[in-house]
Amino acid sequence: MAELNVRERSFHQLPITDAASLAAEQVVEQLASGPAGLSDKEAAVRLAELGPNAVRTHRANGWAVLGRQFASPILILLLITAGLSLFLGDATNSIVIGVILLVSVGLGFTNEFRAERASEALHSRVTHRAVVLRGGTTKDVDVTTLVPGDVVHLSLGAIIPADIRLLNTRNLLCDESILTGESLPATKDPAPVAAGAALGDLASCVFMGTVIQSGSCAGVVVATGGRAEFGRIALGLGERQPQTEFQLGLRRFSFLLLQVAIGLTTLIFIANLLLQRPLIESLLFSLAIAVGITPQLLPAVVSTSLATGTRQLARRKVLVKRLVCIEDLGDMDILVTDKTGTLTEGRVSFTAALPATPETSDAGLLTMGLLATEADYAEARSSSAGQNPLDAALWDSPGASGFDPARFERLDLVGFDHQRRRTTVLVREAGGTARLVTKGAPEDILALCGPTLPAVQAMLDEQFDAGSRVIAVASRPAPGQSTITPADERDLALAGFLIFLDRPKAKAKASLDQLAALGISVKIATGDNAKVAERVCADLSVRSGGTLTGADIDALSDDELAASARTATIFARVSPEQKARIISLLRQSGGSVGFMGDGVNDALALHKADIGVSVDSATDVAKDAADVVLLDKDLGVLAEGVMEGRRIFANTIKYVLMGTSSNFGNMFSAATASVVLSFLPMLPGQILLNNLLYDTGQLAIPGDRVDKEQLRAPSHWDIAFIRRFMVLFGPISSLFDFATFALMLFAFDAVPGEFRAGWFIESIATQTLIIFAIRTRRVPFLRSRPSASLIVASVGVVALGIFLPLSPLAGVLGFDPLPVPFFLALLAMAAVYLVLVEVAKQWFFSRAGQRLPSVPPVSYTHLDVYKRQPPHRPPRLPLQRAGPGTRGAARQCLLYTSRCV
Repeated sequence: MAELNVRERSFHQLPITDAASLAAEQVVEQLASGPAGLSDKEAAVRLAELGPNAVRTHRANGWAVLGRQFASPILILLLITAGLSLFLGDATNSIVIGVILLVSVGLGFTNEFRAERASEALHSRVTHRAVVLRGGTTKDVDVTTLVPGDVVHLSLGAIIPADIRLLNTRNLLCDESILTGESLPATKDPAPVAAGAALGDLASCVFMGTVIQSGSCAGVVVATGGRAEFGRIALGLGERQPQTEFQLGLRRFSFLLLQVAIGLTTLIFIANLLLQRPLIESLLFSLAIAVGITPQLLPAVVSTSLATGTRQLARRKVLVKRLVCIEDLGDMDILVTDKTGTLTEGRVSFTAALPATPETSDAGLLTMGLLATEADYAEARSSSAGQNPLDAALWDSPGASGFDPARFERLDLVGFDHQRRRTTVLVREAGGTARLVTKGAPEDILALCGPTLPAVQAMLDEQFDAGSRVIAVASRPAPGQSTITPADERDLALAGFLIFLDRPKAKAKASLDQLAALGISVKIATGDNAKVAERVCADLSVRSGGTLTGADIDALSDDELAASARTATIFARVSPEQKARIISLLRQSGGSVGFMGDGVNDALALHKADIGVSVDSATDVAKDAADVVLLDKDLGVLAEGVMEGRRIFANTIKYVLMGTSSNFGNMFSAATASVVLSFLPMLPGQILLNNLLYDTGQLAIPGDRVDKEQLRAPSHWDIAFIRRFMVLFGPISSLFDFATFALMLFAFDAVPGEFRAGWFIESIATQTLIIFAIRTRRVPFLRSRPSASLIVASVGVVALGIFLPLSPLAGVLGFDPLPVPFFLALLAMAAVYLVLVEVAKQWFFSRAGQRLPSVPPVSYTHLDVYKRQPPHRPPRLPLQRAGPGTRGAARQCLLYTSRCV
């Protein structure tokens, strides 16, 4: 073991620049590995010493969460107020504010830490895989378990999991823009480079975080985790995520509160100074008003909502990579998705070989299809790891058992890419001449074969009309050739068609109905033939709004495509760039667009969408580009995620509307009373205690029920709507505050302590109970039942608010006992207040509906276009969705996360 540890200490320090300049065999030797890779035992020893291949972990950091609580301007204001009170000798007030501060921090910390833990749990369930040789056996392992010395095999679309010295390549091109900034793909070759070459010139190596754009390769891992070039850069950058629409809405809302707080506080302070009140007392009261008008626990309520939603979504097999993306999921009203695995089962099976000529047999055609496979023939027979689904289906078919890999020698290969849409091999049968065999999309293969016979076209159309997936196979003799390039794909003779079947999902129709009920228009973007996609839609009773092919899309200008894309249902034979263009134009036309995909050709569109959705079985590059990962590739699961996102936003808005209106009314009342009365209507500590009790009761809002109509369409931040709501309901609250003032002064001739106790109780009761009216547009309790937890929390807060002025703590808090008749009057006022709020609510929402432009009703059926833009949608901001460049290295490094660290 000591000898092994010494060897490890030398191998993992090998710089990638040195590995690039050495021969591949030397690198393997220095890493104490071999062509068969490491043994499982030795890989485990190295993993224990070096740690997982993770740039950054998602472990919840309690100290970091605690630090963020004290970064809040509201809490800083509380600290200043407590410090001033203590400095001025008002120990009681400073203790009260200190307790409030501790409770606020505690609640905020608890909820945010729970949200962090939820995020940690989600990231531990989203894994990325790599094909590795361990002891000569091909295995599919988690990328975080890779260690220096591992021999890995990578193919088209793979995100490079570590810094790797190449052993062999096949037409390998890598997108290294994440490291070098170079937009063109880099050509890779295993030949050593000159010593001292720059990072962008290390053609014999591939680097963590870069993407294979075409071809395939095998290589030996040199550096992992933070020791890789990408890892060092990512750790230095830290993590900065683009803001979502939800976060931007919160920021605009906070700015509104800041404007109101500054204006009201300044007026109160100046008014008290003009009335010759003590400077310090006026300052403390003004600060309390500033704090009181702010919903102190809004971050805690948002964190609680997101954490609750995350747990609900996880139970529904929906994993959200960033908590704030939950609301963006609910915002979606257009979904563009692929066909395979969403509308179909995603289990491709080989059904038949259809020769195009009598000279070709079924078995011969199948053999040609197996030859045009990128994987090694012997390995492909024993394992499907790393193969695409169509090749895997071929090798799993009964006819493949008769294929003898020893009969054939593969001389060269041109791998599949999404521009050519085919794979070509140069093979030689034992004792024969070389032959070029190509396999791919029928339209592209037929274009290389000369005129298509009517019988062949009829055969192809018949299969497309039946909804089959078809792969064409063609070949030609290639005597004397030992290498090939794409230019050699010419003058081919069609051998026939390989037929595959992917049946429609049994639940697909119900899932489409569910999405339609949510106001979401579903469109299909597929690389398959248009007739196949149309047949699948017809089998699901989907009414199509039209089909656009890749050729049609290229012929249209942006304006023409934007108009056509809004009405079309199916986009067939589309390239990755065409998918991204469609997404961009749909967004520009006003929709909130989601895209669901799982392949390397979907990554660009996932980046462009408002909300990118992928699945756990997707390629690494697709999962990295997505915001949401589904453990079950089912549109029904996605629909449940959309409803959860809308529920979270609806509950957040409940708190915002209630908090702003009640707080604004109370603070307006306090400001007015402070000018009229000869004493402060409430002490600063009492104001803060009132606000904290009220806010604490509203922490039950995230678990509240939501009316069905609030889930039928996406909602958005509308600051003008919030302002109008605050201006109407705030004064209603103040009206009853003034009634309480009159009752205390003229009916009970109250002294300051009694006055403050009476208003404290009335304020807690009215602003807490109003949630039952504001939480719904329906008649509360009769047509919309709140959750049991909200009822218990609200009643509990009111009971505590009544108890405190009557408790032994009353003297400490500055309250005097109240006469019994006050409570009878309070009961009557609260009842009148709630009735008046309900009447005002019905008037307000009826007026709000009249201000919206008249829009004819829309009937949502399967895949129909969402023909109207919600009139309340605010303009979309350019920061809402970041493209690939703005997500950057710190975004992509989150691929390599580990639950082990």
